[in-house]
Amino acid sequence: MNITVIGTGYVGLVTGACFSKMGNKVYCVDIDESKINNLKKGILPIFEPHLGTMVKNGQEKGDLFFTTDIKEALDNTDIIFIAVGTPMAEDGSANLDYIFSAATDIAQNITKDSLVVVKSTVPIGTCFKVKDHIEKILKQRNSSVRIDIASNPEFLKEGRAIEDCMHPDRVVIGAEKEEVFDTLKDLYSSFVFNHDRFILMDIKSSEMTKYVANAMLATKISFMNEIANICEVTGANVQQVRLGIGSDRRIGYDFIYAGCGYGGSCFPKDVQALINTAQVAGYEPMILSNVEKVNANQKKVLVNKVVDRFGDDLNGRTFGIWGLSFKPGTNDVREATSLIVIASLIDKGAKIRAYDPEANDEFKRTIDDNYLDSITFCNRRYDVADGCDGLILITEWKEFRNPDFDLISEKLKEKVIFDGRNIYDKKISAKGFELFQIGC
Repeated sequence: MNITVIGTGYVGLVTGACFSKMGNKVYCVDIDESKINNLKKGILPIFEPHLGTMVKNGQEKGDLFFTTDIKEALDNTDIIFIAVGTPMAEDGSANLDYIFSAATDIAQNITKDSLVVVKSTVPIGTCFKVKDHIEKILKQRNSSVRIDIASNPEFLKEGRAIEDCMHPDRVVIGAEKEEVFDTLKDLYSSFVFNHDRFILMDIKSSEMTKYVANAMLATKISFMNEIANICEVTGANVQQVRLGIGSDRRIGYDFIYAGCGYGGSCFPKDVQALINTAQVAGYEPMILSNVEKVNANQKKVLVNKVVDRFGDDLNGRTFGIWGLSFKPGTNDVREATSLIVIASLIDKGAKIRAYDPEANDEFKRTIDDNYLDSITFCNRRYDVADGCDGLILITEWKEFRNPDFDLISEKLKEKVIFDGRNIYDKKISAKGFELFQIGC
């Protein structure tokens, strides 16, 4: 099929590359000329395992094209995917400016009947508003072009997005017409050999499904973090509790690991957007509101532990930070716990030595410039510990899981480790380390 994907951010780029991998001809469109030029050269705006190779191969085979010319793309397309960002607005709602800008571009340049598919995460009812917006402009153009609208939310995990796209757990499609369902099932047939993985529904339910999926996962994380905090004040061990409840198949082990809070571009934004959607509709979502409150507090837990150990005045202290991205496998630092921890420690007078396998540069661009003079970014993980009063693990990259504790001991001024993801064994205390964990 011939496909246009509008937006070359995380979702659009992964989606376009994977569609082209299956032999479709894909135009990826963006208004950012610099980004498009870099993509043509194989320079990606994000880090995602295997994505660079897929983009390079797609272009070399003539299946994947990057352009700022939406008319060129629409003249050669059967299906149009909208995959632009929906950032959080000040009131917690989803900002749909990019969505309607894309819809306007479609309406002004489309020349034939087409299917428009919204893949971006959008509030309930947005697809119908997009359709109305396009049809209004088409009417002003005296155009006879007709469009169908569909919702097809993405369920990609950063760090595993290619695998998730190529081998999806499910393909959710929201549409009004049987022929639209058939068209999208044909498109995804090369990804989904088991037809039970197609989940067909009405458009509003499809839009809601994406929000509910992220809100449920965020709720599990915040719930377990609250249990960890209760364990800590009562003397229980959350790691043992996790094993005790995870063995129950109704609960399972996924997303019940205690830690120092969730971040990223999806969970915080989508939980807030769902809260806003409910409130606008006249319902006060009590559980969701507290999911966010628990998470905001959890991002401060490591700072509180540092203060309990070293005092509130951290002048003259230096701390090493392992991990800046919000999770392993990505360079994304949006809403990352590291931003809160590092800023809070510097505000108390500390200096920071930091290392992340992929996110150093993105972190520099994201954190307030006023903090940069107090941060030394290291290119090797053990350099972080040089002369530090303690080591703080925030992101559980694999290279941090089994480090050389003898070498770390030699480099640290004080043998103190704050383990924000509970990945270290208490046995390291036998090496003379003070180990502070979450809920243990």
